[in-house]
Amino acid sequence: MNERWALDAVEGGGARLVPLDRDGLPAGPVTTEPDLVAAVRSRPEVGRWVWRSTAGLYPRLLAAGVRVERCYDVEAAEQLLLGHEGQLGEPRSAAAAWARLHDRPVPPDPPARAAEPGAQSSLFDAGPTGPELPFTALLEVYADQERRHGAAEHPDRMRLLTAAESAGTLVAVEMHRAGLPWRADVHRALLRDLLGERYAGGGEPRRLAELAEEVSEAFGRRVRPDLPADVVRAFAEAGIRVRSTRRWELAKVDHPAVEPLLAYKKLYRIWTAHGWSWLQDWVRDGRFRPEYVPGGTVSGRWTTNGGGALQIPKVIRQAVVADEGWRLVVADADQLEPRVLAAISRDPGLMEVAGHADDLYTRLSDRAFPAGRDQAKLALLGAIYGQTSGDGLKNLAALRRRYPRAVAYVDDAARAGEEGRLVRTWLGRTSPRAGAEGEAEEAGIPQEDERAAGGTGADARARGRFTRNFVVQGSAADWALLMLAALRRATAGMRAELVFFQHDEVIVHCPAEEADVVAGAIREAGDLAGRIAFGDTPVRFPFTTATVERYSDAK
Repeated sequence: MNERWALDAVEGGGARLVPLDRDGLPAGPVTTEPDLVAAVRSRPEVGRWVWRSTAGLYPRLLAAGVRVERCYDVEAAEQLLLGHEGQLGEPRSAAAAWARLHDRPVPPDPPARAAEPGAQSSLFDAGPTGPELPFTALLEVYADQERRHGAAEHPDRMRLLTAAESAGTLVAVEMHRAGLPWRADVHRALLRDLLGERYAGGGEPRRLAELAEEVSEAFGRRVRPDLPADVVRAFAEAGIRVRSTRRWELAKVDHPAVEPLLAYKKLYRIWTAHGWSWLQDWVRDGRFRPEYVPGGTVSGRWTTNGGGALQIPKVIRQAVVADEGWRLVVADADQLEPRVLAAISRDPGLMEVAGHADDLYTRLSDRAFPAGRDQAKLALLGAIYGQTSGDGLKNLAALRRRYPRAVAYVDDAARAGEEGRLVRTWLGRTSPRAGAEGEAEEAGIPQEDERAAGGTGADARARGRFTRNFVVQGSAADWALLMLAALRRATAGMRAELVFFQHDEVIVHCPAEEADVVAGAIREAGDLAGRIAFGDTPVRFPFTTATVERYSDAK
């Protein structure tokens, strides 16, 4: 029995495939079969399918009822390997990898395909990504990737990361197909209660129009609350200087326009991001089916292609309702990033604190922060996110005295970033080069603050904050992939379906009678992922789990 087979689609719905040996080289003749689905279905003994892109092949198989246990996504692997080699941002397609292998001109990756909200099956019509590539060339790329994995700083960890990322691509396609249960009638009722009646012609609904009028009355002239520049100018005319219309800045302002303005901004976001148009575009047959993008950010966190699935407002979550007789098992990983820091730093004291399933911050305060849980939380998160000024500096000093290895771990990562060096997660996901787009956002650094700081020193400090957080947040994202893979395997054969994933939260839709088993499987998957990712440590990775009929009831 061959554990691995390479597979690619051919024109007309067929497939080309070949068994592979342990070095990733062909272990038999390449065959061509007329039906891709039949070719895979007839080989249940295959342990792992090696293909160019999960998004390009798996939707077609899944739509025909063929579930793949494991795969190796060549293009996902190329992205990880490029990062490890300090070339993140280079084209990641299999064709680009083959061109680099042969010192030929490297074709650019095709532009990302925009999701088509009116056609929920768009993902399942996906074809190959990037330029065409002969099957023999795909095999060359895979064999070379096997060699590059072996040359990584920690080869076994890098192979595990690639396997986890590939598993994530399977989960993403399956979640798209299952869809998040969504009650359109409940959503419409929420919009009516929040926003009031809709006016003909697509203008602002009644409640927004009323709040806009209140804002204008407070300023004594007509002001468009949806135009930040107009609001900033109105405040300036009133003798109040504000740099932006962000909530945290407006909350400090004493002016009668602030209260209706903040209310307007909150409702305006709901109207534009999850209003009637969104509902019409994205919800079909009782399901919301976003296209998940594993590793969509440089830290490995997922994004979505359209639909805003990872920013569902709490009030709108009332529309996420389980089918009759079914339940939603909603699970949040507890204090994930501090637990990850304990595991990757190997700090004995912090590992002991994180070795229990109860509240980590309470245990931390009992040992090092007599002022209480809040101070302990601020100290630990400050170390991870680089908030080390003022009280944060005193908290960090106390943390360093008690947990020196943990603080040194993130300090070393920050120093590497300031010096322009790359840093890696525990499994080997690698930070982008200095100045790469997306660093400030992922490090929690407002971009206007970064620009305002100015100068090379400010840029270095900003990058240090990014790399400080990257080693923890990225390692947490790697853990989450392994958790999803373990949960997917544990629920195989059940009616339960993974329907949502966001950073440290997962939702499983299942018959009511399966809910307890699913909740147990989630807890076991968290600890199993911790052992696989970080080895034999005392650190626990518990979840807060709720079994509900409505998503909003889990919070």
